[in-house]
Amino acid sequence: MFCCKKPDLNRDIRKSADVIRGLIHNLNPKIAVVLGSGLGGLADRVHGAVEIPYSLLPGFPRPSVQGHEGKLVAGTIEGVPVVFLKGRVHLYEGVGPAPIKVMIRTLKTLGIDTLFLSNAAGSLRTEAPAGGLIAIADQINLTGLNPLVGPNDEDWGPRFPPMDNAWDADLRALLTGAAKKLNIPMIEGVYAGFMGPTFETHAEVRMAKILGADSVGMSTVAECIMARHCGLKVVGCSAITNMAAGMGTDELSHDQTIEWAAVAGEKLSHVVVQFLQDWHAAR
Repeated sequence: MFCCKKPDLNRDIRKSADVIRGLIHNLNPKIAVVLGSGLGGLADRVHGAVEIPYSLLPGFPRPSVQGHEGKLVAGTIEGVPVVFLKGRVHLYEGVGPAPIKVMIRTLKTLGIDTLFLSNAAGSLRTEAPAGGLIAIADQINLTGLNPLVGPNDEDWGPRFPPMDNAWDADLRALLTGAAKKLNIPMIEGVYAGFMGPTFETHAEVRMAKILGADSVGMSTVAECIMARHCGLKVVGCSAITNMAAGMGTDELSHDQTIEWAAVAGEKLSHVVVQFLQDWHAAR
């Protein structure tokens, strides 16, 4: 009788960290940035870039969605050592939380202490239309899944990790301050993460508004939970690609997401570069 062998995530984490260390040498980054749908262009600004396909990293995500390339890029921006993750997997792709665990915990193993999460999202705020930016102040997990379900690995974090400062307030102040320096409008808001892959119904958007959400999307919440579990500080921003279902006249589509993510992503790229400089100076 044959059975499937359960993957050894810690082994994958060690091997992936060893591969990355062997290729980036003495870079020693302390911050990593996950680039969401259509936002991968920011990694093109990295000086001395080392590109590592996820396929070389055991257990890492294998993105299947347009706009998610599946590549780690390490180097410096304005003298700040940084790791960019071009592409993520989403729970709706059916792969479960394991690739997210491996990716986040590999970053922790490398010595990363700060995680910047970006995503493409629908807005529930008229002040942040398509092309706008919302700094994430908190999150609501509407995916129906917590990535920490199952036996807890005490080597990574506690059984019951607190989430009361999930999106770090001090880092968010740096982020909004960076946008202000550049005269780029940015409001703060709560991100509600749905499972997907369907866009939200009008009723679901109304529900999210009642619950206190300001934007909606299909990613990010699991990554934040995993990062906080292992002690990483989290900051991030939604690039707004549309008004949420029922709040605008445009028909929602992934093509629209990619189109407007490029518009918002250009603004976000400038803000992230400024944020990295301010974050580095404040350490």
